[in-house]
This record gives sequence, C-alpha cells and structure tokens, in this order.
Amino acid sequence: MRILHTSDWHLGRQFHGVTLEDDHDHALVQILSIIDDHQPDVLIVAGDIFDRTNPPQSALKRLSEFLRTVRATSSAAIVLIAGNHDSAAQIGALGVLATDGEAIVRGPLDEDERPLVLSDAHGPVAISALPFAFEYAARLCFEDQEIACPADVIRAQLASARKHVSDGMRWVVVAHAFVDGAATSESERPLMRMVGGIESDYISAQASGLAERLEDGVPCPVCGGSDHPQPAHGTGDAGLLEKAWRGAQTASIAAAKIDREAQSRASSAKATLEARQATVSDLVVPQRGISEVDTEYQHALAAINKLGGIADVTVLAKEVGELRDRKLTTATKLQQASSTLGDATTAEAFDLLP
Repeated sequence: MRILHTSDWHLGRQFHGVTLEDDHDHALVQILSIIDDHQPDVLIVAGDIFDRTNPPQSALKRLSEFLRTVRATSSAAIVLIAGNHDSAAQIGALGVLATDGEAIVRGPLDEDERPLVLSDAHGPVAISALPFAFEYAARLCFEDQEIACPADVIRAQLASARKHVSDGMRWVVVAHAFVDGAATSESERPLMRMVGGIESDYISAQASGLAERLEDGVPCPVCGGSDHPQPAHGTGDAGLLEKAWRGAQTASIAAAKIDREAQSRASSAKATLEARQATVSDLVVPQRGISEVDTEYQHALAAINKLGGIADVTVLAKEVGELRDRKLTTATKLQQASSTLGDATTAEAFDLLP
C-alpha cells in the first residue's frame, strides 16, 4: 500500500507579520504533483493543518480547494487529524468528507476509536487516526483520572483503537504527539509544554477556575458556546502550579541551551576529527617493508665503499684539473704557431712577385 504522509501545514501562519499564503500555495501544488505522479492509496495530514484554532477565511478556503482537487483527481483515501494548533471541533466538522470517498477525520477525542479499513493485494489495512488532546480532555473522554501526561493520553487512545483491529490486519497509527528524549537543533524553539504533566495540571487548574465562573446562557470566553454540559474539574492551586511550571519552563530552556552548546562542540570536534583523518589518509604509505629498505641501503653503501677502494676521487679531480690546464696551454701555443705560419706565408708570397 502506497501512503503519502504530510503534517504541520500551519495554514494561515504569518512570519514576522508577513503572510505565507504564496508559500503555502507552492507547497500544496507540490503535494498535488506528488499525488499525480505516484498515485498513493492514502493521503495523510497528521495534525497542525492550521496554525491557530481560529484560522483566517483564506486558510479555510485553501484547505477546501485542496481537498476538492484531491477528490477530483485521485482515488486516494484521506486521513486528517487535529494537532495542538488546530481546533478539534473545527477539524471534526470536516468529517463530512466520509460521504464522498474513503476518509477518516478526527478532531475531538473518541472513547470508541474505530479505524478506516482499506484493502490491497495483501489483505486489509486498519488506519487509526488519533488526534492531539490535552490530559484533562482525555480524562473526561476515557473517564480515567489517572491520565497525567501526554504518554498516558496516547496510551489510552491506542487501547481504544486496538479493540477494533482484527488479528492479521496490518495496523497504521496516525498521531500528533510529543517526543520525549529527542535532541533539538539550533533552530528548534524551546518546548514550552512539559511532558511530565506540570503544564497540563496548570491548564487543568485554570480551566477549573474558569468553569466555576461559567453561567448557563452566557458565552464561554474561550470557545464562545452558551451551553456548558461538561465543565472542567481541575485540582490544585493555580498560582502554585503556575509558579512550578514557570520554574520548570526556565529549566527546560536552560537545558535546551546547554544541549545546543554541547551539540555545537560535538559537531566541531567531529569536523576536526574528519579533517585529521583526511590528512592521514592523504599520506603516502610505503609499499615495502623496513627490512627490505634496509637491505637495499646496505647494498648501496657497500657499492660506494667499493668505489672508494678503486679510485681516490680527490686525486682524480686534481688530475682532471691539470689536464684541463695542459689543454688550455696547448691550444694557446697552437694558435700562436698558426699566426706565425700565416705571417711567413704572406712574406714569401711578396718575394715571388716580379
């Protein structure tokens, strides 16, 4: 089965006040091109479809047009889930896609998480779509007050989904979750949410305080709804929890900085090591052993000593000098004789004239 996985589109996002609509259009066109070229069986959008819970109309229109294009040009099943930047209710409303082709859309949590089941030449494939959710929402959904951190939320979602996956089925799980123990890069923003549940308790306490002030018929300042069938019930003192969270947040940022510095030093050390390894690898490695080289040296030394016994190089050099002087003297005398001979020949020629 061919699956195209995408996530974190963040439609509607701005960068320092500059809209990213053109960038998003370019990215979505690339996705459509990939779908056209590779014809996947499933298209996954694993959360953070929008950048905020109340996205601009242009972002909603952009998503709508994209999905219509996918439906018109491809038979791929569509899997959408809400991320922590999305409005769960808003994403859940997109579930009407299920009436127009194979799709599964998950916004709010579901205590009875049923998968989308597809089939290929190798049999059925169950795809469970697990949306992002905070701990307090999971405690209400699964009626489990022991849920205290993101890992507990995922654990409860998986348990709910697993009940509907038959033996022998291949199982694909789509989720939008935190990763604990990962190494961050220099461009990564500090993770403000504490995985251990400190912030979750803080949010739960805040929600509880807000719920105490809700009145029937009066819109909620957060969601705008006038009905409040399930108000939050948090525990703990919000002030103390906020102080603890702020301290943990500061520690997290400091730890992230230390981690980045350590990674930078490690990267520098790695670069130095690689440079030294390259230098060593460029050195010429002798092809002969030291014993072989020593043997050749001894033979050459013996030959030189033998030459020294046959002739004294200093004496030879002196003799060569003397021969050079004799040659020069002889050449001078020869030149003088030739000149004298020429003069005599000229005088004899004049005596023979009438």
